[in-house]
Amino acid sequence: MHRVGLLPEHAERYPHQFSGGQRQRIAIARALSLSPDFIIADEAVSALDVSVRAQVLNLLVDLQEERNLTFLFISHDLGTVRQFADRVAIMQGGMLVEEGETEQIFEDPREEYTKALLRAVPRMTPRSDRRRRPLPAP
Repeated sequence: MHRVGLLPEHAERYPHQFSGGQRQRIAIARALSLSPDFIIADEAVSALDVSVRAQVLNLLVDLQEERNLTFLFISHDLGTVRQFADRVAIMQGGMLVEEGETEQIFEDPREEYTKALLRAVPRMTPRSDRRRRPLPAP
């Protein structure tokens, strides 16, 4: 519990007494209790606000380095994926359409679906040269 940022007195609380970030930390602690080499994290930070999301992602990165963990990090948030992942796999309709090193996928995607997903990522400043195009059908 301590390693994921929870206090001993948290063990006496009921689930409804925890915040979303604390609940994610509990889920991480439960996974770690089995001393795994591999963890599947499906939308692990999607429901968290920005600051808590950053804390949980930093925790996952630290745990990855400390325990030599491998994560299968599943997310629709490509910004978070880019920040967290070494390799990326893009799926469309349950089928793998592109995979590779993170920077290669984000800087030079080969598949039209991947390009469309990357165009859909919100940006702080709009680009005047970006034209809106629909996502390709599966």
